[in-house]
Parts: sequence; structure tokens; C-alpha cells
Amino acid sequence: MDKLKKDIFKVAGKTLNSRLIVGTGKYKNFLETAKAVKASGADMVTVAVRRVNILDKKKPILTDYINPKKITFLPNTAGCFNSDDALRTLRLAREMGGWKLVKLEVLGDKKTLYPNMIETIKSTKILTKEGFKVMVYCTDDPLLAKKLEDNGASAIMPLASPIGSGLGIQNKVNISLIIKQSKVPVIVDAGIGTASDATIAMELGCDGVLINSAIANAKKPILMAKAFKDAVISGRSSFLAGRMNKNYFASASSPIRGLI
Repeated sequence: MDKLKKDIFKVAGKTLNSRLIVGTGKYKNFLETAKAVKASGADMVTVAVRRVNILDKKKPILTDYINPKKITFLPNTAGCFNSDDALRTLRLAREMGGWKLVKLEVLGDKKTLYPNMIETIKSTKILTKEGFKVMVYCTDDPLLAKKLEDNGASAIMPLASPIGSGLGIQNKVNISLIIKQSKVPVIVDAGIGTASDATIAMELGCDGVLINSAIANAKKPILMAKAFKDAVISGRSSFLAGRMNKNYFASASSPIRGLI
């Protein structure tokens, strides 16, 4: 229990109580979004600056449902397919709300929504020089993940599988390699389909997970949000506890000595 109490999650110097980060897109309305965020226990939410209304008072506004003073807003560049658009979007976010902690994603094509890593690394370097603290969506390539960290990324966010696919973690080996080499938080982002996927990510040693589609597209989003909350806590506890060694042969649960 002492180990759990000392287990602090920090991103770019900011302490978070929950290792679950949730997105705010794809819900039926902002009320459902707010209920899901509350059920998840998350204290950080991603906000697609190009898609989600956070300032226009004439339309339904996210900040009327989720208080940015209580929940950390993480502006992201969802929908950007080149460095120029991503940079413009985050600079706008800084002007609108003073946000410097941001999530960068520069997509390669509309079919796979895989990151364009050339543009992503380029953007990370520029944003870092401009004083942004950048959490970066990326492929699960350990070499490119290291390149992002070398260029100032505050967190590495490798995909588990394509955005919105629900396929879960497809390459545990690469994710594990990224975790082992990284000195900044590693947060699995994209492709998680259900609560057990989040538990697996945490058991691998990830610092956190980011979930959107798996909650918003569930038949009962609020209940699924609670399931993810429990899954992340359980997976982290399992990781800290240290799993038993694997063995190809059986090992009796009870000792052989002293048999009657």
C-alpha cells in the first residue's frame, strides 16, 4: 500500500490523480460527455480544437459541462494532416485559452489515420522551442519514439492500433521497448477497444492510457467509463505488484513436504 501511495503520475511537471485520460469527441452530446468523464475519474480530457466548441457562447459549449478549473483540458490537433495546420491549431489554442500543455497528432492519411512521423518530429521540435509542453501521438516504432523524446516531447503516446479501431494492443513487444527506453511518460493512445485492453497496457508498464472511442461508442458509455477507471487502477496495481515468472511446466500450489 505504501508503494501505491508513492506512485505519482506526472506529465510535464503536472501531477494527475488518474492515469486514465479521456477524449471528449463522439458522444451524443456534452451532457453525456460530462457524465462519462465523471464516471471515469479522469482529471485530464483531450479537446479537438478544430472540432469541439470551447469558446462560442452562441452554441453548446464544452466548458459549460466540464469545468477547466477542475479538469485539465489538453488541446489536440485531431484532423491535421501536415505540420503547418498542426502548428497553427496549437498556436490558436494558446491564444484562446493560454494552453501550453498540448497533444500533437499529425496524421498521414485519412484511411489509416496513422501518424506522419516526419511531420510529427518536425512539429515537436518547433513547438518545444516555442515553449509548448508536447504530448505526442506516434507510431509504436521505438527508434522514432526516441527521436521524439530527443526533440523535447513531454510524453510519448504510441498507438495500440489504428484510431477508433478497437483492435487493442497489436504489438506488445514494441510498446515494451518504448517503455524501457523512455525517460518521459508513455501513454498508450488509440485503438483500445475494451477495459481489458487498458489493463494490459498498464501491466506492460505504461504510465497511462488515453481512451475516447471505446467509451463514447459503447452501448452504455457511462458504465464503460467506470469499467475503464477500474481497469486502469487494477492494471497499475498488478504492474507494481510484479507478476509471477512464467514456466512451461506445472508447479503445485501446495508444498510437497509434509504430505500425509
